[in-house]
Amino acid sequence: MNLKIALLGGDGIGPEVLAQSVKCLQAVEETFNHHFTYTEGLIGAVAMDKYGSPLPKETIDLCRASDAILFGTIGTLKYDDNPSARVRPEQGLLQLRRELNLFTNIRPVKVFPTLVNKSPLKKHVIFGTDFVIYRELTGGIYFGEKKLSADGTVASDLCEYSEKEISRITHLAFKAAKSRRKKLTLVDKANVLETSRLWRKVVTRISESYPEVQLDFLFVDNAAMQMMLNPNEFDVILTDNMFGDILSDQGSAICGSKGLLPSASIGNEHAMFEPFHGSYPQAAGKNIANPVASILSTAMMLSHFGLYEESRAVVVAVDKSMRKHVVTKDLSATTKYGTSQVGDFIAGNIIDSDDNLNYNYENIGLGKSTII
Repeated sequence: MNLKIALLGGDGIGPEVLAQSVKCLQAVEETFNHHFTYTEGLIGAVAMDKYGSPLPKETIDLCRASDAILFGTIGTLKYDDNPSARVRPEQGLLQLRRELNLFTNIRPVKVFPTLVNKSPLKKHVIFGTDFVIYRELTGGIYFGEKKLSADGTVASDLCEYSEKEISRITHLAFKAAKSRRKKLTLVDKANVLETSRLWRKVVTRISESYPEVQLDFLFVDNAAMQMMLNPNEFDVILTDNMFGDILSDQGSAICGSKGLLPSASIGNEHAMFEPFHGSYPQAAGKNIANPVASILSTAMMLSHFGLYEESRAVVVAVDKSMRKHVVTKDLSATTKYGTSQVGDFIAGNIIDSDDNLNYNYENIGLGKSTII
């Protein structure tokens, strides 16, 4: 298969972790006889520095002309520490989602068996956790009209949804539930918000077309608590933009590190794949960022194009890096491996995943050849 892939490294650790994803895709090309074309584009603070805009037209055109987009991270301390900034890097990502109509964000939360001790929750609570969050991505309060009074003392953000916006993601979430454990939980705040009441109305009506899927409802505050008390009760979570943003970060805490979880943002014509951790600017250039979330995002991309064997090869190689303790310092304080070394190990095991091979772990730590 030939694929044109846009690479948007963005800010902070984004370019570093994305580079490891490209290594793994190159290993997939070599192993499975595919050809991928990679073209880089700017977004976020780096784009603002060069073009004065967090999403220049050149980047939009590149993404529209590509089969898929691999995204790194966005945001810098310069803007994080300046809440009064009129233009912010994050606006580039929000605009890109809107420009490409990426209305569904898919965020799997799955605990690696070898890392259960890294979670702040007890092992018996999280063991076997495997659910996915379907977050609406182009509507709601993030995109609603924003107002600030002339004297700067009163502000408002409009949360608005249409039946069409709710319906299109709801069908995708139900279809996902059909292929999993056949349970869908709508998370909302229908006891307070009119938009949430519309969500319940639309989702309930659509559920009649999926009788094999059990539908239940949770208010967002209760859902947040239940995710900590009994995450295994969830299969597919469907929710709006802001609630999904918050709950998916909470889901990463279950797994023990934000550096482990991938995501996909899809629409009718375009798809983007990215880790859902932040830009971690304090770690930029230090070779300490965990690339696993970015690498697993490439596995989601491969599955999106029906390359299931290739996707599984990436996941198996990641799992092996966990079992062999080839991890970054967020998972092991005593590790000798950095971002690029973990990427090298995973890419090497996509090409040859034979567990009987001897690996020179000292060479991995030095960034040299890994197979002897």
